[in-house]
Amino acid sequence: MSTAFQTAVTKNVSRPQRYEAIDSLAQDGETTNLAILVQMSGLRGEFRRHALNALADCNATTVLEELASDTTVDPSLRRRAKELT
Repeated sequence: MSTAFQTAVTKNVSRPQRYEAIDSLAQDGETTNLAILVQMSGLRGEFRRHALNALADCNATTVLEELASDTTVDPSLRRRAKELT
């Protein structure tokens, strides 16, 4: 796992640092790690949504389609993934 991913999931890291870490994942094209963040039920919704939007910024249509059909993902995030495809 990348340092940015670890920063994004660490609870005692500040909110801005976690957002920056997610943005860094997007800049590096780490779509798999972004998808994992979206799927993580233990991660706060704001960070999961940010990761989802970062996937859209990466034009990761296939990953977004997979998330939209993944029943383990929160329904609101699935709807948003569908909107972003």
